[in-house]
Amino acid sequence: MSDIYTRYNEVEKLIDDEQYEPAIEGLKEIVEEDDTFVLGHLALSRVYTKTGQHDLAIEHGEKACELEPNDPFNYTAMSVTYQRAWAGTQDQQYIVKAEDAKAKAHDLRAQA
Repeated sequence: MSDIYTRYNEVEKLIDDEQYEPAIEGLKEIVEEDDTFVLGHLALSRVYTKTGQHDLAIEHGEKACELEPNDPFNYTAMSVTYQRAWAGTQDQQYIVKAEDAKAKAHDLRAQA
């Protein structure tokens, strides 16, 4: 069996080819093997967003922020995830959360 980064790169090719269901399956296997693999959670967040599964997208985006709370990129990605959840649902709570995540990313960049 190949290492986790090799498997992740293979899944990224599936995402590039818009083969979302096999990508989701591959990513789920990766994070089940290593729940601390941030790239896997970020990719799941991205793919779940693309497939309109906003609750799952948010769950994995928030997990990435939890695992790496000092990485501004994770909060920027989370802000985008919330924005897309709002666009898909029109639920106002996501706009507030998007702004909060964006502010957190800004604060972390300023601290660096």
